[in-house]
Amino acid sequence: MTQRILLYVFLLFLGFACTPKAAGPATTGTTPPKTTAPKPTDENLSPCPKFSDAPNPDDASDNYVIYRQLLKGKDMKAAMKSWRKVYAVSPAADGKRATVYTDGIAFYNDLIKNTPAKKEAYGDTIVMLYQQARDCYPGDGYMAAIQGFDSYYTYKGTATDDEIYALFKESLEIDGEDKLNYFVINPMSKLVVEQHREGKIDVAEAKMVASALNNRLAKGLKECKASECEAWTTIKNYAPETLRYFETVQGFYDCRYFIDQYYADYKADPTNCDAILTAYSRLRYGGCVEGTAEFDELKNAYNTNCRQPTNSGPSELKQAFDCLEAGDYDCAIEKFTAAAEGTDDAEKKGRYYMYVAKVYYSHKRSFSQARNFARKAASADPSSGEPYMLIGTLYASSGPLCGPGTGFDSQVVTWPAIDQWQRAKSIDGSLSGKANALINRYTQYMPSKSDIFQRGISVGDRFTVGCWIQESTRVRTP
Repeated sequence: MTQRILLYVFLLFLGFACTPKAAGPATTGTTPPKTTAPKPTDENLSPCPKFSDAPNPDDASDNYVIYRQLLKGKDMKAAMKSWRKVYAVSPAADGKRATVYTDGIAFYNDLIKNTPAKKEAYGDTIVMLYQQARDCYPGDGYMAAIQGFDSYYTYKGTATDDEIYALFKESLEIDGEDKLNYFVINPMSKLVVEQHREGKIDVAEAKMVASALNNRLAKGLKECKASECEAWTTIKNYAPETLRYFETVQGFYDCRYFIDQYYADYKADPTNCDAILTAYSRLRYGGCVEGTAEFDELKNAYNTNCRQPTNSGPSELKQAFDCLEAGDYDCAIEKFTAAAEGTDDAEKKGRYYMYVAKVYYSHKRSFSQARNFARKAASADPSSGEPYMLIGTLYASSGPLCGPGTGFDSQVVTWPAIDQWQRAKSIDGSLSGKANALINRYTQYMPSKSDIFQRGISVGDRFTVGCWIQESTRVRTP
């Protein structure tokens, strides 16, 4: 008996160092780390059945040691046989760690790999194991986070979006924003937007979550080292763009947020009225006032370069610019549309419709409506390539809307985007420089050869990009 106990203790310490964890799909760019969840103290053991609660504690602990060593040697079949014996009588192990549950998840992930036809059934079991681990080890934010992650990405259909959001929120509440697991940020960004848009959470909760996600991202980018930064860069390319939805909610973000978002775009082209109007209007909308250096600079640039003379066109046009300056975007859309419909001049009609399209894109974050008015502008003035430049930008910005932010589903948006920029420069040669710069920039983000091969498609094939885009395009690789 004594020898067996000593062997158990030795192997127990040896085995804990190699606990495998369930990992999400590589395409998300935010695969969860293979780390062991925090351990409770001796005074706070799990309430679930432990070795000491088993009918034969020695057999339970022996089987634990056996399956852990077999697992370390990757003998999955034999290891799982012994694991089942432990899980049946002492799933909480020694009461200090959720190892039996996380090992079970590893076993079922291995079964899925070998028998993918049973993924749905095994996925249900994996989610059940996560739930049991959370019940037996409350206060562990990692378990809620990884259950939500796998439910969202890997085992779709095992939980509703409401349930997954609740898991992520639980993880945030337990761990706090400073320790929130990084792989939560992307999916929670999308879910918090949907929860607010559908009226399921109020502005106060949405602001709390969005602030926590942005702060965690900023901390991760600041503190990451070497290869760790790759995941944080992927998140940076997804979460902030997704959370820009809340720019449409008055008062959600403060003046500083809008300065950080739009001032640099203006500085890059300080006499361009589109950049000036967008930045100036956004800062006013965000509550910036005179006395704020960036706001005063933009106001002066607007008055110098963009303010419309009283007699510069139909009254609706001046009213539209006044509304835009004031941040009343619905009014601006109404007046720009009226100005477009009130003229027979093709160039002016197209230009006014483009104003509407840009308001929908920059201020309302409604990509489909922006495209609708860009197409009206193109129809009104076929000699202009600007509508196609904007549509290409809309498509290129849709990676976070149409997929997880990276991987095939997000990258396919580059194909129709490039189609639009090529069309723009074929119509208007003066746009070639701008169009080529965008084409060169986004070509590198096309799906890779291995991505398209895995999906049974080839370079040159026709492919329909779904989501809101619904465009037929041509398959290409970088």
